[in-house]
Amino acid sequence: MEPIDRAYQRVDKSSPKPTAIRTLIIDDEAPSREALRHYLEKYCPDVQVVGEAESVDTGLKAIRNHQPEVLFLDIEMPFGNGFDLLERLPASHQMEVVFVTAYEQYALRALRMSAAHYLLKPVDIDDLIDAVAKVKARAGLREQGQVTRTLLENFRKTTLEAPSRLALPLIDGLEIVLPEEIRFLEAADNFTNFHLTDGRKLLICRKLKFYDALLEPAGFFRIHRSTVINLASVKRYHRGKGGAVTLNDGTELAVAAARKQRLLELLAG
Repeated sequence: MEPIDRAYQRVDKSSPKPTAIRTLIIDDEAPSREALRHYLEKYCPDVQVVGEAESVDTGLKAIRNHQPEVLFLDIEMPFGNGFDLLERLPASHQMEVVFVTAYEQYALRALRMSAAHYLLKPVDIDDLIDAVAKVKARAGLREQGQVTRTLLENFRKTTLEAPSRLALPLIDGLEIVLPEEIRFLEAADNFTNFHLTDGRKLLICRKLKFYDALLEPAGFFRIHRSTVINLASVKRYHRGKGGAVTLNDGTELAVAAARKQRLLELLAG
């Protein structure tokens, strides 16, 4: 079969879209490409699909030819995956990437740690519209390079290893933090407060449960339904029904009775 690398001339010439987001789809499955292109054309009027590709090699060629602003990139493809493609891209190619994948915990964990956009197959229309809105909101912030570097670093690790870095989505951009820079996390309804070693507090629009699972391999433990601590930050444990811990900056946090025994085991090493 002849490799795919083509531009689409489906735009109505009487209704040009000069401000449309130039978009490229890279996926080895033709039905998946067709469905995604159809959804984008029908439900995302600010997006213009300028081309398609079916592999890493044809994808790299299509990127050079079409210079897209947004890339919808399948993760699993023959003869390489989406992460291989990103590693081969020159640093000069700055674009937003929306990953499209079937459920695979390893890949999803790396995507979540890195604040990357992603869609699960089969693609849900509402999720697609939401992803496009997020891409547009982040356009111009020039942070895709940070996201990509963080993602590639985290993807090389196994599911049992600690994340190297976390990309935390803020209202006006991203904050890249190392696990050792976090003292504790605190739930705030549907948000999470990150308390950092430099004294700053970051409010992140994701639930505590999301970060609890990601940070556990890095030596974090949930001592209460609303609190996750970095065990390396604990200076003292105070006895009681559940007790409390004092962190090395003097912060005192309550421990739930049900989590006391496991905490003591972890602190004892």
